[in-house]
Amino acid sequence: MKTENHSEELQIIEVTRQLIDLMIRKDISGINKILDINFILTHITGYVQSKKEWFLEIESEQMKYYSYTEVKTTVSIRGDEATFVGQNILDAKIWGSRNKWHLQQKMHLEKHEGKWFIMNSVASIF
Repeated sequence: MKTENHSEELQIIEVTRQLIDLMIRKDISGINKILDINFILTHITGYVQSKKEWFLEIESEQMKYYSYTEVKTTVSIRGDEATFVGQNILDAKIWGSRNKWHLQQKMHLEKHEGKWFIMNSVASIF
């Protein structure tokens, strides 16, 4: 059981890293493949944003991602559901302000047909 859980944790960490890499590359199609159809992003300001609106802001570079440094990750798995908490230093321009954000993302994931999908993400500062 320990090995199976470890493998699942690695898959979850990989999909969350993939998300950030795709954000940096501005690869909307790739991002769309790992997010749930009803994905919701809650920003550090508390603003709740739909996937469609977020994609439009990535495309228009209202939200532009440059690079990140991973600081810490934790994963908790309960069957086909998981919680991921990742802390990164994210170099990004958000609505005109570029900064190296100390960003914590708490993501809820669900496994469907053997693949983990990100259902939602809540951002905060750490």
